[in-house]
Amino acid sequence: MFVVLKISNIYNSMTQQKQIYKCEICGNIIEVLHVGIGELVCCNQPMKLESVKKEEEGVEKHLPVIEDLPPNVCQGKDGLKVKVGETQHPSNENHYIEWIEINTKDGKSGKRFFKPEEIPVVDFYTRVEVISVRAYCNIHGLWEKNVI
Repeated sequence: MFVVLKISNIYNSMTQQKQIYKCEICGNIIEVLHVGIGELVCCNQPMKLESVKKEEEGVEKHLPVIEDLPPNVCQGKDGLKVKVGETQHPSNENHYIEWIEINTKDGKSGKRFFKPEEIPVVDFYTRVEVISVRAYCNIHGLWEKNVI
């Protein structure tokens, strides 16, 4: 029985693809690209799994806002414009969106990184159906909006 419990605990610590982990000491952030068993460690302590927020919290707006690209930019439904928040998210050295990512029905993704002072708006061109959009705020973490 002890062995089964131990194996169960190992599988409970299995990572999942696309999870985001952050070191609470140095600030390193990693994204899981390949699923594995075990604990992610940085600065000699376990990294913190970033929870995915799917509803707005507080005054600031972080959920991705998705619009179709206009026909003069992209024929048919070949792309979309993504911005963060209904009102513009702050973009300064202390508080900004680090990246925006789309995930498509065929399992592919596209990601655009931002620097402080850059406005977090990006056009993605794809003919494959987009199923979700994620954005990462350097202060408030990971936000996701499901499209379908």
